[in-house]
Amino acid sequence: MRAKKFFSASLKSFTRFQRCNHTSLGERSLQAELYSEMAPAANPNLQPIDTSKWKKIQASKVGISSSMISEPSWVVLNVLHKGGFEAYLVGGCVRDLLLNRVPKDFDVITTANLKQIKKKFHRAQIIGRRFPICLVHMKGSIIEVSSFETVSKHNEEKEKALSSLIPKRCGEKDLIRWRNSRHRDFTINSLFFDPFTGNIYDYNDGMSDLKLSKLRTLIPAHVSFQEDCARILRGLRIAARLSLSFSKDTERAMHNLSSSIGGLDKFRLMLEMNYMLSYGAAVPSICLLQRFNLLNILLPFQAAYINQQKSAKNSMMLMKLFFKLDKLVSCDHPADSSLWVGLLMFHLALVNNPQDARIVWTFASVLYHGNWKAGVEFARELAKLEVKFVPEISGFSETKSDEVLAEEVAQFASLVQDSVWALTETNNLLESMSRYPFCPYSGLVFIPKRIAKNTAKLFDLMVEDIESFTKGRERISPEINYHLLGRGDPCETRYVLGKIILETMKSGPCRDAAEIATDEEDCLQPKASEEFLTNNQSPTKKDKRRAPSLSNSDGKGRMPKKQKVVETNQNPLEPHTTTTTTKNRKVVVKDDPKDMAKKLQKLMNTSKISEFKINSIQGNISENEIGPLQCQEKTVVKESKGKKDKAKNSKKHTKLVAEKLKHHVPPHAAKGKTEEEKGRVGKERSGVSSLSSLFRRPL
Repeated sequence: MRAKKFFSASLKSFTRFQRCNHTSLGERSLQAELYSEMAPAANPNLQPIDTSKWKKIQASKVGISSSMISEPSWVVLNVLHKGGFEAYLVGGCVRDLLLNRVPKDFDVITTANLKQIKKKFHRAQIIGRRFPICLVHMKGSIIEVSSFETVSKHNEEKEKALSSLIPKRCGEKDLIRWRNSRHRDFTINSLFFDPFTGNIYDYNDGMSDLKLSKLRTLIPAHVSFQEDCARILRGLRIAARLSLSFSKDTERAMHNLSSSIGGLDKFRLMLEMNYMLSYGAAVPSICLLQRFNLLNILLPFQAAYINQQKSAKNSMMLMKLFFKLDKLVSCDHPADSSLWVGLLMFHLALVNNPQDARIVWTFASVLYHGNWKAGVEFARELAKLEVKFVPEISGFSETKSDEVLAEEVAQFASLVQDSVWALTETNNLLESMSRYPFCPYSGLVFIPKRIAKNTAKLFDLMVEDIESFTKGRERISPEINYHLLGRGDPCETRYVLGKIILETMKSGPCRDAAEIATDEEDCLQPKASEEFLTNNQSPTKKDKRRAPSLSNSDGKGRMPKKQKVVETNQNPLEPHTTTTTTKNRKVVVKDDPKDMAKKLQKLMNTSKISEFKINSIQGNISENEIGPLQCQEKTVVKESKGKKDKAKNSKKHTKLVAEKLKHHVPPHAAKGKTEEEKGRVGKERSGVSSLSSLFRRPL
């Protein structure tokens, strides 16, 4: 993983650590005042702290600069700093900056109390009873600001225990930061970054764990998860996103205490699941939930489906849908929860009511185009592709009249709407689970009805009068508007939902050789290699506001000198064309479908190859491609050998399809990457893991 190599190299280059400063008499008197009311409490889980392991590292030495901090966060930090308070970035954002990633959000902690924080900002509110924080609205963003002085009632006993561990020779500021760090969940989340001095403070060996890609709790894992079982979900989410391994203690405790999450508040469950599924790591998150028996609790129908498909060695359409979702969203470009809820609804309706492939093609195409006529016209061409998802696809019909097609698509849209109740009502869930009578389930549902109803409304127009459906996007450009998608805009959500379904159907059964149902190696977070790259994963200019890309760079924002680049720009109906470029030559190779199938089979027999690599060989659409509906090249149709009349017919068909597709592609669609796409060059794709290993049960 390039992010790890970058971090490791940077960390090795800075080997001199500074120990905390000796305290003065005034500082010692302050410590006495802080802990005067705290009596030492014996705790076998707490051990004296070795301050020799405390580290203070210059951020510039590990590749962090002030330009990597978001503007709203900088404003909040500056206001607090000018007000005479200490202010730091803390937690996951520091971890992500060290890994050269774009943080999901920036959390601030300060020496000011919550009331002082609120007075400093015009739009600020204090929320939370157990762990109160101040939410500061700044330039369209919400910054979470916490206070060092905030000690919840839940942690009073822990504070008393920590008093017995106070290092004898430690500065006041180090003491305050250390105390706060001991209340955090994982070592890699206990880091502090002072952007004004440029120092990173590590009191719990978090940077060493980060270097080893290990997730470890600050205190014994079973104690930590008993204090707050939501840490189990948070740990799985972090591990899925960063491809981390678990310490033995952490893994064992997660497995033993996994059932405790059933007692969490539904709002908290929804929050954690949205973080897992909307930020570009849905597939590895689902795999880890399944591995630790949590999917049976949270999404029992989907857990039963995965188990059955694995046993039957069938393709998993559900996982392919979320794989396509992961390629479109990221931490800096997340989706609203209605998108993944809509995907669950669509798939649940298909499993319970298998559909003709033409119906699904048309349903997805209408969602994508936002127009019935345009969707039907394009679906006619796509429907010629063979799709054999089991049990979702019941078969394929050669022809259907527009009237019959409209009726059946509207009926399926109604089934999709109705499936939402299996995600929100226990009785409906129990009814759906009758399909899997031997699979365990708790009857827990956590998706709020408000979100469910809003998601169901996405399909209202298709149910009421689909032939008059013209509620499409206002933008002509095929590029995703992530601002609207993050807000849950209905038109943008329908567009992306249709895009995901179309790309999943297009990938089809011919790419199931390395499916999760087998034990073949699978790429969870693909990265470029000398043999295989995602389509159109060519070098791009570095965004000055972001850290250099780790997916294709040498840590300085440049492509490796001898890196091969594979580019494709093809129609979903044509055979795969691969262009391999090196420094001095360019070779174009066109694969015949039959030869391509033979090569693929040979590769599968000789080595374990990931689904991601197979998709690259077969021309699977990558996140940087415009999509299956935005191609300007003419469709290539297989020519029958020795029959001139069939060859002529094929050429005529090619021209006809090409003319139809031109209407769906704006003139500027194929001119290259947009600025928005360039800003996403650092999208989290830096680790390779095995899905089979994720599904493996802990010992």
